[in-house]
Amino acid sequence: MRVSTTIDNVTIIDGTGNGRFKGMVAIQDDSIVHAGPQTTRFTALRTIDGKGKILVPGFIDMHGHSDLQLLRDPGMAPKISQGIVTEVIGNCGMGAYPLGEIRSKRRLLGEMASDILGDYADTWPWKDFETFADTLEHHGSGTNVVGLQAHTPLRIAAMQGNPNRLATSQEIDGMRRLLKQSYEQGAAGFSSGLYYAPCLFASREELLALLHLTAEYDRLFAVHHRCEGDGVVDSLREVLELARQTGVRIEVSHLKAIGRRNQQFVPQMLALIDDYAAKGVRVTFDQYPYTYGSTSLYSLLPPEYLQLERDVLLSKLARPEERVRMRSLMLAPDGWDSLASLCGWEDISVMHVDGLPELKGRSFASLAQESGRDPFDVFFDMLTRGPAIAVMSDVTQSDGMLERILMHPLGYFGTDSLYSGAVYHPRSTQATRHLFATYFKEKQPMPLEQLVKRMTSAPAQCLRLEDRGVVRCGYKADLALLDLETLTDEVDDNRGISLVMSNGKVVWEQGRMTGVVAGRVLRSRSG
Repeated sequence: MRVSTTIDNVTIIDGTGNGRFKGMVAIQDDSIVHAGPQTTRFTALRTIDGKGKILVPGFIDMHGHSDLQLLRDPGMAPKISQGIVTEVIGNCGMGAYPLGEIRSKRRLLGEMASDILGDYADTWPWKDFETFADTLEHHGSGTNVVGLQAHTPLRIAAMQGNPNRLATSQEIDGMRRLLKQSYEQGAAGFSSGLYYAPCLFASREELLALLHLTAEYDRLFAVHHRCEGDGVVDSLREVLELARQTGVRIEVSHLKAIGRRNQQFVPQMLALIDDYAAKGVRVTFDQYPYTYGSTSLYSLLPPEYLQLERDVLLSKLARPEERVRMRSLMLAPDGWDSLASLCGWEDISVMHVDGLPELKGRSFASLAQESGRDPFDVFFDMLTRGPAIAVMSDVTQSDGMLERILMHPLGYFGTDSLYSGAVYHPRSTQATRHLFATYFKEKQPMPLEQLVKRMTSAPAQCLRLEDRGVVRCGYKADLALLDLETLTDEVDDNRGISLVMSNGKVVWEQGRMTGVVAGRVLRSRSG
């Protein structure tokens, strides 16, 4: 039988969690036509020697933010070089569609999205999920893309004026209509970021209305829940209870507890997840393998200031009396996560602020000490400049509790990757390498077969991707060839992931991109 490609003499971990076996894989066009014993019955246009290496399904990133990066850089080398061939976008309630007809609404979404998604063209040439997907397919997409419908653009499109408030019943109905349209067009679920404006202003009525519709379509509810700090257990219970009441499938985003004093809550969080799963709630979570995170600098501000339009916020940041009030609220938060309080300024650093490249990597504590100012004033002064993109990194959790979450069977792999600034968190470029090199090779928290499963077939099943995530005849040829002996977490060391294949095409080989862009938009079927 003539085929496009064979990978011979290779150890196969098929993604199901079953034991590894030696054999070969044959690929015709975009699909696997043989995955089993080595045989001579195939004649291939190209034969790849897999001796000494491990072949696995291409990895699925359950939590990314490449919505606009896919358009800025269609090849998606930061993901492909990690062996990631499929990414879920639209997370944390932040996305690029739908767009309201009014130009001011489009501008507002661009402003709100910039810290997380970065910038694109002034004119976004799409209006909804379908036309966004068409735009991606026209430009080419390095990764396969699964799109969630994010909460923020729903609120902006359906609400009159400032979306940082409670929605009326009529506006909630408008959101439901837009969400239904996205599901009919193939969106895989609904995401909200209850920690971020404007989602944090959503009422229970609004959330229930959107989640009942999501359950009707059997789509996924991905949520950055309200509080990952002192109130993390109650916050987690809130979203699990929403899932129980509506019957929706829930994916808790980047599960963690923030702050040294809150690491004690991780066992209670995992027990709570187990309890709701035992009650019949279909609950999973994703996790990135780093003890420090990255997000918008603006998110450090109290919620009452986040609801202000940007020009009003900047005027308040310039007033000494308002700074005193902000400082007080950030030191003693009530019902919200203040990272300044939870982490401390010594553990919060600048990743990128427009116009201030020299501050990259500097902690606010060191900047304050150097300038002889209070770190709060350093922070306020930075935002008073009105940067469109201002991104930080923050040490949020302990290694021990990260590993405990990693070992839980309901968890999936995610990167929480951001490409909004000039400097990236390592999770945006190194997450899979870090996971294998730092956690699997050094600590071996689980068998390799189980680790691969949570990065491949398990998330594929959650996303209803029926022909991906497994090395099996009839499945799409999304594959990664690993050499774990040489794989490290060293930046610019591309050894260890020797080949990546997407939809039957080789997109990464011998430490470099091949120039082939082979990803697709993977639409969900209407329910």
